[in-house]
Amino acid sequence: MASIVSETVPKFTAEALKSAAKQSERCHIVPLRLRRAIKKYLREQEELHMKRKVLRLSESFSQIKEVNLMLPTSTSKELVEDPLKSVECSQRWKIKSAYGDIGLKYREDETVAYVASRMPAVYSALYRVLSEVRRRLPGFSPAKVLDFGAGTGSAFWALREVWPRSLNRINLVEPSQSMQRAGQSLIKGLKNLPLIQSYGSIQALSQDVKKSDRQHDLVIASYVLGEIPSLKDRITVVRQLWELTGDVLVLVEPGTPQGSNIISQMRSHILWMEKRRSRKLEDASGKECKALTTLKNGAYIVAPCPHDGRCPLDNTGKYCHFVQRLQRTTSQRAYKRSKGEPLRGFEDEKFCFIAFRRGQRPRQPWPLDGMKFETLKEQHARRNPEDLEIDYEDQFISEDEDVQDEDPISYDSDVTETDAITENDDWEEEGEETAHANLGSGWGRIIYNPLRRGKRVEMDICRSMDREGTEGSFDRIVITKSKNPTLHHQARRSVWGDLWPF
Repeated sequence: MASIVSETVPKFTAEALKSAAKQSERCHIVPLRLRRAIKKYLREQEELHMKRKVLRLSESFSQIKEVNLMLPTSTSKELVEDPLKSVECSQRWKIKSAYGDIGLKYREDETVAYVASRMPAVYSALYRVLSEVRRRLPGFSPAKVLDFGAGTGSAFWALREVWPRSLNRINLVEPSQSMQRAGQSLIKGLKNLPLIQSYGSIQALSQDVKKSDRQHDLVIASYVLGEIPSLKDRITVVRQLWELTGDVLVLVEPGTPQGSNIISQMRSHILWMEKRRSRKLEDASGKECKALTTLKNGAYIVAPCPHDGRCPLDNTGKYCHFVQRLQRTTSQRAYKRSKGEPLRGFEDEKFCFIAFRRGQRPRQPWPLDGMKFETLKEQHARRNPEDLEIDYEDQFISEDEDVQDEDPISYDSDVTETDAITENDDWEEEGEETAHANLGSGWGRIIYNPLRRGKRVEMDICRSMDREGTEGSFDRIVITKSKNPTLHHQARRSVWGDLWPF
């Protein structure tokens, strides 16, 4: 194995490693076209008592959180590990789910409050997640997308920013009529839209679309599973979504212990389901088994997990989540309440997510295979006397220096807006990065903020224990400047959510 790996080692440099590892964005600015759409939509609505409406919406989310806390842990574990034991009839998975009957149904006032207060933050989290999927899968360009629990279209706006050229058809599933109307109003007047079709349920989608056309390149379910206060129905929905997934499935939930628990349960279930399916395929080898061979065999995790084994954070009291800072929009600053102090110009949206892909995890060399870094002593030995001359301009921090984020009083993300809603420009494709982090299990994930202590950096890393990605561990690693100045330099500039090359 070592000889095979050494022949295919990528020629990573220190700069390429840093570029490939960088996944997080320090402070996201909601695109001008979305801010204009939100402002126009709110001008057309009744804006009386908006702060009260936003507060009531927040209270509704708190009630959902309380319902989730009431789910018995023992029942959850049994359902996730082997759901068929807890179901009287396995046909339930294929017939229906109760989503739409027991989920949170948004009234008109709640929808308006959602657009004003929550949509920019949800969009920013989805943009961060989908951007990482694009970076980890550089050849992936979804043409057909399913957005389950689409709400007001946050995922659609993120998709248009990340893959502006590839989208041909988007199917939206949203039971709330007020949410559907708001989403349609927000995209009114946009150019070059893909074909968009809205449905009230997965069943309505399945009845309208031919069986041969039900597979989607990308399926998204964001901030919706937590609104289904029944674990059985969540698993039902996720199974149905996985059956509609031809390539990649993305699940996103709020970055709370409850949201992380939901993601962890769905992670365990899909991996368990595909392992069970693989065993059936092996048992049925040589026999006709068309039902099991219609889709790619197996599933692996694109992000955030660097492995497909049991989550090492289980039973540790910690939970896996990330944070995306965004500049608050005009509507958020106008309608969100603050605790007796001026409202900050930014907010931090905490989220949990997972992205699955059908197939087997690729076997690829690990990032540091075959690389040799100089120690500080070796670097000192190679110094030129001219490099020791003092440049007094270097004694001051330049504008390009990477410094820790401060908490400024305000951001004016809307300063370039005008009241007139002009025709939006075409979406531009982002430039390709110089280096990509492959999916060969060699990249760990930085969980929580790194601790910088003088000439050492301490990081909590979730990483794979083997090259097959079948087992993972959660460890605190220490990088010192004296032992490896190059990796120390990278660690000093790494943030929560970035990758780490071992």
